[in-house]
Amino acid sequence: MPKPLDDSFSGTVSDDNIVRELVKAGKSWKSYEESLPSVGDTGGDAYPYLRHHNPFSYFTDVVGTSQAQNLVPFSQFSADLASGALPNFSFIAPNALDDAHDGSLAQADVWLKNNIDPLLQSSIFKNDGLLIVVFDESEFTDLDHGGGHVAAVIVSPKAKKGFQSRTFYQHQSTLRLILSGLGVNSFPGASAAAPAMDEFF
Repeated sequence: MPKPLDDSFSGTVSDDNIVRELVKAGKSWKSYEESLPSVGDTGGDAYPYLRHHNPFSYFTDVVGTSQAQNLVPFSQFSADLASGALPNFSFIAPNALDDAHDGSLAQADVWLKNNIDPLLQSSIFKNDGLLIVVFDESEFTDLDHGGGHVAAVIVSPKAKKGFQSRTFYQHQSTLRLILSGLGVNSFPGASAAAPAMDEFF
């Protein structure tokens, strides 16, 4: 993966990854990126779209392959939700103005309410959906602990309501949770040894 603080990384990553495991398991996926210039775009930044917030654009399983068609502008999300065409796994990244980085937390909250609440109200989500809202870094850079202490919120009809954990998790645990939730039991990289997040359910 890109080195910490190297937001200009332009290479590719050939390590095992979520796309490889999803495809192997016959699961569909899409990365919905706000302000992505076009379907399949794996190029650089086009502010307020930032490539380093789109991990799929680095994977050799995606770049230059038919899987790149699963990189879509976020504007496609509401249409896919309305038509019942959401994939098994959706990755959603707001742009730099709406992700609480260049904009405010209040602005990010409004974005979530306007864009994600329709998913939460849908019958497909109410049946067995899982939404994880997580930041990629804290206010203060901490390279020794995965970027620092960040908030993560898990929403699911199967999750314990109001549950809070004091367990130390990193992003690899969310990857493990996503894959196991989809019935995929092959975990790439550090997610294989990451603590499972079973206590939330």
